[in-house]
Amino acid sequence: MKLASHFNRVLVTGISGFTGIHLEKYLTDLGYDVYGTVLGEPSKPNHYKCNITKKDEISNIISVVEPHYVIHVAAISFVAESNASLIYDVNVIGTENILSSLVEHNIDVKKVLISSSALIYGNLNKEVLDESMQPKPVNHYGCSKLAMEHIAEEYFDRLPIIITRTFNYTGVGQAVHFLVPKIIKHFQDKCKVIELGNTDVAREFNDVRYITECYYRLMNADTPSTIVNLSSNNPVKLMKLIEKIESIAGYKIEIKINPDFVRANEISSLSGSTDKLISLIGEVDKINLEDTLTTMYNNPNK
Repeated sequence: MKLASHFNRVLVTGISGFTGIHLEKYLTDLGYDVYGTVLGEPSKPNHYKCNITKKDEISNIISVVEPHYVIHVAAISFVAESNASLIYDVNVIGTENILSSLVEHNIDVKKVLISSSALIYGNLNKEVLDESMQPKPVNHYGCSKLAMEHIAEEYFDRLPIIITRTFNYTGVGQAVHFLVPKIIKHFQDKCKVIELGNTDVAREFNDVRYITECYYRLMNADTPSTIVNLSSNNPVKLMKLIEKIESIAGYKIEIKINPDFVRANEISSLSGSTDKLISLIGEVDKINLEDTLTTMYNNPNK
């Protein structure tokens, strides 16, 4: 059964994940008809159970929804995931299944946004990374995302695709095994000690609300298929971030380095040029880091 014919149907893969939840609310509030794929049993009528690594499952959903926009954020997003085969299956094969299904069903799609990662750059020994640099990923996660990009580029002449090399972001609802929610959870629980891995690193700590706004503008950007950083060019040292949370919580925490948490080939600093992003969508107001951290601290994950 085909869905009602509107010109604002959006299919968000991984809609029940951290980014997907924020995208669904944002786009629904703007009047879009938002549908999504979930790996488990769906909790909403506009969600469809789907394993994107199985071509027939995603193909069927695309034929039913006939989306005008696709935002593909379903992925193995945890860098420390130990199952390398799963990383490649989801990030590479899953993406190809989506793109080939759109072509085979002759979907008149206005834009396909595909979430890649800043980790495709690896250690380039550059303070600011831009899209012209040669990627040199140092782990399976980064390699899988680069392979995904190469596959997606093969569809550039058939589909209007924007690949977003997304830099670090966080916000309310992010799983506690990710760095910032983990740190904040320790303060919410009034812990005296926290075990961390590499602390001598600098990252962008963008707000998911900023990322969501960028996705929306990219959906409507008048541009041929391309690759762009989804970044803010604002690296923050991890210890500085911890100091900000200490100020919010009103106490200092003892940091212990756990060798099990120390990643080999850790990238010391990741910051992305925003020149190309701004050329495509204009300036997007960035959310102050203190605002992000305070909002997360005051809204603990359920």
